[in-house]
Amino acid sequence: MPDENQNLDYQKLIKDQPWIVQQNQACIVSPDSDGLLCGLFMSNYLNWEISGFYDGKILVIKKNIKPSTCVYLDIEIFRKEVKSVGHHMILYNKKCLPTNWTNLKNCISANNLRGFDMKNNFPAKYPLGTIHLLFAIIGQIEKINLPIDSLCPLLYTDGTFKNLFNYPDNCLDWLDFLGAKIDKTSLNDLFYSEHYTISRLMIALNNLFFELKKINNGKRGGDKIKISDKNGNLINFDGSQFDQETQEKAKLFLTLLEQKTGWKYLKTNWHWELFDIYRFQKGIIKPSQGRYNDLMSKNPLSLAMTSGNTLEYTLDKENIF
Repeated sequence: MPDENQNLDYQKLIKDQPWIVQQNQACIVSPDSDGLLCGLFMSNYLNWEISGFYDGKILVIKKNIKPSTCVYLDIEIFRKEVKSVGHHMILYNKKCLPTNWTNLKNCISANNLRGFDMKNNFPAKYPLGTIHLLFAIIGQIEKINLPIDSLCPLLYTDGTFKNLFNYPDNCLDWLDFLGAKIDKTSLNDLFYSEHYTISRLMIALNNLFFELKKINNGKRGGDKIKISDKNGNLINFDGSQFDQETQEKAKLFLTLLEQKTGWKYLKTNWHWELFDIYRFQKGIIKPSQGRYNDLMSKNPLSLAMTSGNTLEYTLDKENIF
């Protein structure tokens, strides 16, 4: 287990996981604001192709691409051969590692970087988004330009702004671990910006909320793409492609992010049609050592402990991976 008090050694991380800085890779993203920001960012800086979306119940992926060959962004995939990046709490007890824990050897998971687990470290779990972790890593190989307007969506995603005010001690601890105090780094520009007073941030967030509601006909939800309902059924599709309304809303959101961040929505890098569609079995249990051990013996495809009472998981019953 790594030392939770040491700063992140980016050079070692990149040496261990060189794929994270390689150009021209196919990726699958989570269909929410964090995943979409990750896709926009990686397509701009490393020319990655967004080949599909995965929400824990359904995977839609560009036809004729093997799911295990893609990089998964904003989702930890529990398979040795699969590369992934995420920020969820996925280990129950570091003193009782599952026998198949090496399934994560190609996974960059924020909490695992510090050896954080549910039993001992849940209040200190990673409080930011996957985009901030990617940002910090890619910022080691090239300067990430951040227009002032980009700060708002980057602080909005995954409720980061709420965590900054609700858990400032934890956020500052993680920012220190990630090296955000170092001048002229991308994370320093974002989190230690002198531009945003509290009032300016409130006004900017309010304006962003207004823009998001415009995308979704006056309702919340303009910052995500729904690909399944609560029962795991495919929705918002017309045959093997997203229906027209869903495509238009997603593109409006990506265009809004482009305007704010300066990261281009590169149409040729994003796929909205001609998908293969795979379904999985999703479940929820209350975390405990026994239930966790039982789950891990079933070799879940992905999992996340989202609260002290909730462990969400996905099983690949059809051996798609």
